[in-house]
Amino acid sequence: MSALEDIMTAKEAAERWGLAPITVRQACTGYKKAPPRFINTEARKSAGTWLVTRAGMERLYGPEPKH
Repeated sequence: MSALEDIMTAKEAAERWGLAPITVRQACTGYKKAPPRFINTEARKSAGTWLVTRAGMERLYGPEPKH
């Protein structure tokens, strides 16, 4: 698996894990009642788009479901 396959947009990650996109975005940014859930090495914002790692998604939401 290439390194690029381990990085995805928050929207793509949400689709692959069967989550709502807002769930992954809030894990990146935090919200009023909770801090961000991803650590610095698992998510970052690039030109207005949140990028997340497979490792971060697996840590928070478990292995990617097989569809």
